[in-house]
Amino acid sequence: MEAGRAAGALLRRRLNLSSQVSYKGEVDLVTESDNLSQSMIVARLSQLFPGHDILAEEGLRRESGAPFRWVVDPLDGTTNFAHHLPVFCVSIGLEIEGRADMGLVYDPMREEMFWALRDEGAFLNGSRIRVSAVADLGYSLLATGFPYDIRQTGDNIAHFGNFVVRAQAIRRCGSAALDLCYVACGRFDGFWEMKLNPWDVCAGALIVKEAGGRATDFSGQEFPSTVSHILASNGFLHGQMMDVLRRC
Repeated sequence: MEAGRAAGALLRRRLNLSSQVSYKGEVDLVTESDNLSQSMIVARLSQLFPGHDILAEEGLRRESGAPFRWVVDPLDGTTNFAHHLPVFCVSIGLEIEGRADMGLVYDPMREEMFWALRDEGAFLNGSRIRVSAVADLGYSLLATGFPYDIRQTGDNIAHFGNFVVRAQAIRRCGSAALDLCYVACGRFDGFWEMKLNPWDVCAGALIVKEAGGRATDFSGQEFPSTVSHILASNGFLHGQMMDVLRRC
């Protein structure tokens, strides 16, 4: 929590500054704030847990075979941040022997700290959260995102078309970690996305499950952070959403 809040405060201060942007792909960008946030988080975790492995988005993979691995996204929602859109977060997860055990997602603009411990529930700023009770896809508010190679592949466009005529509405906020947390606290009823990475979902998927929801791959198999396609829901809608995904 200390590391997440400190990194979030740094991002909040830098939001309206001119960002130095570089590109990892045609539309996949990174800013200097991503790197500063990551350095801050990794330094704190390394100080506290020097024997733990770390996987972080901006090119850090420290793997010694330790049973503990921290999975860090120092700025989820970089495109939003680079355009001064205040929808982004810091995501930190802890895996123990390959299974998510702790997840933390901090939104510094709303000062919302989502977190969960395996088998102990999910929380927002100290208050327990639960998924929604919406059981009919036609009354649901869903969320999704699009992969960085959409210009070449068109991935997820067909799924979006199938869902938009069946759900009440769909939102595309630009941060998978926040989308997952919004499912966990009932703001969204379901979320799907393709071609994600472990740092996008490690913390958020655990928070969904600890809030009473489900997080799986598109076929309904339990979700490890190595799976790139995720379906998260309040549980009531999971089967209905899988039926829609099967249409493609």
